[in-house]
Amino acid sequence: MSDHDPASTHPAIDEALADLVEGEKAWAGLSLGERRRLLERVGELTVRHAADWVAAAVEIKRLDPDSPLVGEEWMSGPYSMATATTALSASLARLESGTSPLAGATFGTAPGGRTTVRALPMNVFDKLLLSGFSADVWLQPGIDRATAQREAGLAQLDPTRTQGIGVVLGAGNITSIAPLDTLYELFAHNRVVALKLNPIMDRMLPVFTKVLEPFIAAGVVRLLTGGAEVGTYLTRHRLVDHVHMTGSALTHDAIVFGTGEDGARRKAAGEPVLDKGMTSELGGVSPTIVLPGKWSRADIEFQAEHIATQRLHNGGYNCIASQVVVLSSQWPQRDEFVAALRAAVDRAPARPAYYPGSDDRVASAARTYPKAERLGEQGGRVLVSGLRPDEFTPLLQTEYFGPVLGVIELPDEGTDFATRAAEVVNDQFVGTLGVNIIAEPGTIDAMGDRFDALLESLRYGTIAVNAWTGVGFLTAAATWGAFPGHTLSDVQSGIGVVHNALLIDRPERTVVRGPFRPSPRSLLHREWSISPKPPWFVTNKTAAGTGRLLTAFAGKPSWTRLPAIFASALRG
Repeated sequence: MSDHDPASTHPAIDEALADLVEGEKAWAGLSLGERRRLLERVGELTVRHAADWVAAAVEIKRLDPDSPLVGEEWMSGPYSMATATTALSASLARLESGTSPLAGATFGTAPGGRTTVRALPMNVFDKLLLSGFSADVWLQPGIDRATAQREAGLAQLDPTRTQGIGVVLGAGNITSIAPLDTLYELFAHNRVVALKLNPIMDRMLPVFTKVLEPFIAAGVVRLLTGGAEVGTYLTRHRLVDHVHMTGSALTHDAIVFGTGEDGARRKAAGEPVLDKGMTSELGGVSPTIVLPGKWSRADIEFQAEHIATQRLHNGGYNCIASQVVVLSSQWPQRDEFVAALRAAVDRAPARPAYYPGSDDRVASAARTYPKAERLGEQGGRVLVSGLRPDEFTPLLQTEYFGPVLGVIELPDEGTDFATRAAEVVNDQFVGTLGVNIIAEPGTIDAMGDRFDALLESLRYGTIAVNAWTGVGFLTAAATWGAFPGHTLSDVQSGIGVVHNALLIDRPERTVVRGPFRPSPRSLLHREWSISPKPPWFVTNKTAAGTGRLLTAFAGKPSWTRLPAIFASALRG
């Protein structure tokens, strides 16, 4: 029943929520072992239906089925889901045996007396498949190792104490977001879930119905479709206890405060109309800070492709897509790097602008910056550079959510540049979801403790060093979300985290690291990484085949599967 019109407006939703009321009772009665077995079955079904999943995603995004870009759909779709179910199942198994999900974890320390937990690599296969990459979750200050181990498990520490019905408003860009958020509601928060798909993702409904069938049959998940009116009805429903969404801050504010002048007034007064808890992941304007150093021509071209990938993966329709590159105007190789970046953005594979409003947002950037360059096929990409400081603001405050990339320059060098760049991205950019740093290893070594201080100073939920923050999204055991501390009235990139398969309490951020150079050049420079060009690069020629092989491996890891993966990756 609903506070609106329970008799007639959305009877199917009323029925689904009534089912979940009963489903919550069933969920409370399931042991950790029973829950783990349901989750493992979901993982098996993810891999079984992975080809259908990818085919649906290709149709949504209007990709050529034979394009290497299909690799993005394998890796950010079924691969992400399969690795998440495996990692979360391992945490449940530890809880089931009476130990902590962090019982065998690798702990470390970070600046400010923080404790860290290793999220990547977790095993020998990680070390081989993602050689040279790592991820560590930094805990909030004051959380020591013993406390972290004791409190890991979140709501699964008392599985009988359920938390009602959670609505998940799914994302319209990356296909794994909605099911991953559903898992987090079920396990981290012990809530049964009404998952409403973004209308862009309606084509995924048959796939998600098959993949989530164990939870649907248990009565703890219901899948719903519809537009904004359905979302509004759900979020206002008296049977719903919590709302989680992925999307824009505008949508968040409309849910929390309402729309129009009344909504603006309520937001200003801090008077939400939403009468239940709210968590969110909302994107923002993500920076990539390039620390000046002495780079080879190969370094410049590789890192230009790297940044082009950070912007153009999924067509630029990513909450974590890098939008602004921050350079030192004193870097002797600045012009050479900007030229390489321009070329990389221009020659990246063409793809349809499938996400609604993309052309309008790109045109808006071009109007704001009339001297911007139109690149790529039919000029569908915009590169903004050569700006004066008084021209920065629109670029730093507007998430264009499309193929728009800007370059800003700061008049500093060395450590002064790093300090100044951190101040600018902290204080002038909207959002705190993720920041990338690219630096030659010798530059990092020369900075010593000052580099660690730089990481500590950045108020972002994920920091990637010589990697893309998207690697943090793909790492099941890592946390994903905004830097803590936002409020409903100033939500920025959101409130709370997701993924977090180790079920860590009170995380602060995730720090990802990768190799500055691909193999074999990495070995020549003693980086000790055998990773070639990563399969998520938009220029990777074998990404589709590698993604398919990785997904099969995630379902059933085996040494015998590795040679084919390596062979495909090396041809990329």
